[in-house]
Amino acid sequence: MATNDFGYDVVVVGAGAAGLSAALVLARARRRVAVVDAGSPRNAPASHMQGFLSRDGMPPAALLEVGRTELAGYGVDVIEGRVDHIEHGFQVHLAGGPALPARRVVVATGLRDELPDIPGVRERWGRDVLHCPYCHGYEVGDEPIGVLGTHPEAVRHALLLRQWSADIVFFPHTMDVTGEERERLAARGVRVIDGLVKRLVVDDDRLRGVELAEGSVVPRGAVFLFPRMVPHDDLLTGLGCARDESGWPITDPSGRTSVPGVWAVGNVADRRAQVITAAGMASAAAIAVNNSLVEEEIARDVANHRVADAASPALPRPLADVVALGGQTG
Repeated sequence: MATNDFGYDVVVVGAGAAGLSAALVLARARRRVAVVDAGSPRNAPASHMQGFLSRDGMPPAALLEVGRTELAGYGVDVIEGRVDHIEHGFQVHLAGGPALPARRVVVATGLRDELPDIPGVRERWGRDVLHCPYCHGYEVGDEPIGVLGTHPEAVRHALLLRQWSADIVFFPHTMDVTGEERERLAARGVRVIDGLVKRLVVDDDRLRGVELAEGSVVPRGAVFLFPRMVPHDDLLTGLGCARDESGWPITDPSGRTSVPGVWAVGNVADRRAQVITAAGMASAAAIAVNNSLVEEEIARDVANHRVADAASPALPRPLADVVALGGQTG
């Protein structure tokens, strides 16, 4: 692996699928890489992940364990800890620990799901209270499914989930549902049950239904809701990375932020990224990071070459001709 006098070529913050994928590509490019892991992946509550070719159904923790093992074979330093802040330059400061010098930084810190304050939601999150139909819809296909109206996208959520089950109930909860939305739901075969949701009914470690404030319980085997997604972007904002009107980091297609030398990949930059998407994003970002380092090194080498040429004394013309002829004089 290439070494440098600066410490690390790249420090990757976050050791989910995105962070590990970026580190793997960079290590294979012979870069000196450190990965800092705070140990709190977004999909930790889920027992399995789906839709990742060759890894479909694999527990998320198992994927990360395999990834760490692969990185160890390339000499990547995986550091358990949390990054407190990053100085321009870059100095990556660990909470209660040292600062890691780096030439480039890849931030893969993910996001947090802010859940509605309904009893049972947080306790069942990632098990039978779910978000992504493409991640979990197949596993609950044909079950009685509920959709909670806790987000502006909830109606669309219910319309989409009809793809997986014929028994979908939409609970507007506190949402105002327009006449047009009700028509679309009815045409799709989605029932609407109005009233405030009091709690989710759980028995024998299984979701049994949705209880309304007036006391009735609607039996359901799974409930979907759209959480409010908030990026873990404190490190990016601390560096001055630009954000869009929705408050999310702005990146180019390679994950490059507005701050030179800083990339953001995975859910911290794209709330819709699934595990396989995040890994692919990180691979592309790692290639861009390495290319930026190569360009920097070429510029340095050219400058050094010019200095060396300028410092070399010019040979007298006759002697120069002899040297050009390989030393033959006769």
